[in-house]
Amino acid sequence: MIPTSQIIVDDSEPLEKAIKRFKRMVEKEGIIREWKKREFFEKPSLIKNRKQKALQRKLMKKTRKSRDGKY
Repeated sequence: MIPTSQIIVDDSEPLEKAIKRFKRMVEKEGIIREWKKREFFEKPSLIKNRKQKALQRKLMKKTRKSRDGKY
């Protein structure tokens, strides 16, 4: 399923303003990020490794924050 976004443009609204509004909506919905992620095939093992590394980074950041707060 391809997510679709659309905006309604009034006759009195400038085209540049409508485009800017559309870009903001697409960015907010994460459509471009999702498209870039799915642009190329990624092996399941690479997906697993990427998620594992992200989790490790998150835990390291959390431990650093808690350690810094105790001193």
